[in-house]
Order: sequence, then C-alpha cells, then structure tokens
Amino acid sequence: MSRALYIGLISGTSMDGIDCALVDLGSGLSVLDYLCHPLDATLRTTLLWLCGNQGLDLVTLGNADIAVAQSFAAAVNALLARQHLSPDAIIAIGSHGQTLWHEPPKRAREHAFTLQIGDPSTIAALTGITTVADFRRKDLAYGGQGAPIVPALHRELFSASGTITIVLNLGGIANITVLPPPGGQPFGFDTGPANVLMDGWIAHQRGLPYDESGHWAQSGTVQPRLLRQLLREPYLSQSAPKSTGRELFNLNWLQGHLAAYGETIAAADVQATLLDYTAVTVRDAVLRYAQQGRLIVCGGGARNSALLARLAQHLHGFTLSTSTDHGLHADAVEAAAFAWFASKTLQRTAIDFSPFTGAKRPVIAGGVYFKEASA
Repeated sequence: MSRALYIGLISGTSMDGIDCALVDLGSGLSVLDYLCHPLDATLRTTLLWLCGNQGLDLVTLGNADIAVAQSFAAAVNALLARQHLSPDAIIAIGSHGQTLWHEPPKRAREHAFTLQIGDPSTIAALTGITTVADFRRKDLAYGGQGAPIVPALHRELFSASGTITIVLNLGGIANITVLPPPGGQPFGFDTGPANVLMDGWIAHQRGLPYDESGHWAQSGTVQPRLLRQLLREPYLSQSAPKSTGRELFNLNWLQGHLAAYGETIAAADVQATLLDYTAVTVRDAVLRYAQQGRLIVCGGGARNSALLARLAQHLHGFTLSTSTDHGLHADAVEAAAFAWFASKTLQRTAIDFSPFTGAKRPVIAGGVYFKEASA
C-alpha cells in the first residue's frame, strides 16, 4: 500500500509548544513521527497578553499572526529534516493555529466567532507544502460551537468496542468523547479546565511552565471549601453541546475566587485543589452518562501521574489507559487530527462534527492554501 503523508500542527490552550505529527493516511492512520517544537518565550508572553484582550492593538496582532506561522513552519521543517523527507513527499499540512479567543453561541454577546492565528500563506511559503487551515469557523457558520472537533477523530479510531468508551483529552481544557457500543450515537463536549489553571498558578507562584507529574500539587492539601466554591461555576451545569477556553478559565478567574474565599491559602494547597477540580469536573461529566467502561486519556495531561491517579480514584468503574497504550502517542492525537482533517478537506469530504458541537449539518472544514508550482 502506498503512503499518503500529511503533517498536523497545533499549539493548544496551554501554549506549551507546537505539536507536530507526521501521519500516514495511506491505510488507516499511523503517526510516523512526532515532535513538540518549542514556542519562543517572548512570543508566548505576547500570545497570553493577546488572549487577555487588554488594550489590543492591530500591529501586535498582525505581527503575532506571522510569528506563529513562522514557528509552525520551523516545526515542519525540523520534522522533515529529522525524517530526511523533501516537501514534495508531503501531500498537505493541516494547521490548527493558535487560538486567541473562542466565543461560541452560548456565550456570544453578539456574533459567535473563533479566532486562530498563524498565517497559512506564510506556512505554505516557508515549507513549500500545501497548507489547510481554519477548521472551526465553518462549523460555527452552521450553528455549531466550533469545538471540540477532535472527537471526530476519536470516533474514527476508538469506536470499535462492545462497551462504552470515553476518550478524555487533557489539554489546557478537558473534553470528553462518549462512544457508546455499536448502534449508539457518539457525543462530546468540553468539561472544563484540564491544565490551564494549574499551569497558570505554578507559573504565577514559581515561574515554572507546568507542574511536572503533579509533584507540587501532591505536596499540598485539597481545600474542600475552595473546591466547592469553584464547582459553583455556571459553565459546569450548562447542557451540551458546550465549549470553553482561556476566555473563562484563567488566572483572573482563579484570583477572583481566592479573593472571595476570604482566607489565605498556601500556594501548594491551591495547586492541589486545582488538580482535584480538574478530576472532579471530569468525573461529574463522565458519570452523567456511564458508571463503567473504558476511559482512554490523551493530551499533555496524560503525563500528569498525580492527575491520572486521582481520576482513577474518582472513576473506579472504568479501566483507565492512555491513547499511547492503543498505538497513538498521547501528545500527538490533536496534531494527528488536523492532518486527518486536511486530507478530508482536499477530498472535499464533509466531517460530521455535529454530535460534539451541535452544528446543523456536517461540513467541509478548512481553507486550502496551495503551494506554488515548481519553477
């Protein structure tokens, strides 16, 4: 069987690096290589500032759009060099870009929209590879949330089971994909924060990008009253379909809750409570639909052993594994999804995101930015 090579790219809510996956779609889906390309610290600071929506200026936004694209292209070129591949060996890049703001229908003050930057024309020019981008807005145009959309790949890869399977993506935000036994209708939604609050708190308190394996959280003690206060967040009780992001769950949100708490809490205790907050919000979402089955974890949070242990305690009726255990590197799932989406776009094949986003119909997602013909 001949190979059909694509590259998928994403920098997620955590902004902890650019996930870049080389994917063979010639027969099924196989991730041949994966790397996490570093995101320049100054650029990350700019992106976080832009996400804060404070004093936004168009020059900063425009520069960031190109800088993200340049970083994405550098990730692709590094992967090509490592694999000794020419650009002509790759059919297309599927680039998610970097989300700056996501305002779905349930939260829209006027018009629902989503904004990802990372100019695809620049990516195509710097790599010499046709680039497909802007995968979320068509779904929004048909009344969907525009997120989560990676569950469409979860449905493709993990549905073949006689028991209920729940795929849990632990990125900056957590989302679940509920896959019933054959004959049932899959669905999914964002459950709330995964790493975004823990990352923000440890960066604020200790200058570290993330809590390695949850060690700092384990040094603290969960504060039940603070946990109960955080669990009163209205988003958690909204019905699906629903999606969220850094626009809601951010350091200002957390600090507002800490101020309202009225007592000083040790920083490590806050981290411990945030870890349990992620675990409890996931538990509550899962148990609405099933008491037992398979739980397959992917995303950066799959490397947080303390969080996985807490999830296992909360969801003892489920057998817990990671997507790596099923042959798909946990860090590469989202990037692989955008490679797969790009292939569907080039084939003009609609993807049915509607069970996860609430869109009115399946859509051909993404815009195509063709490479230039050879001279």
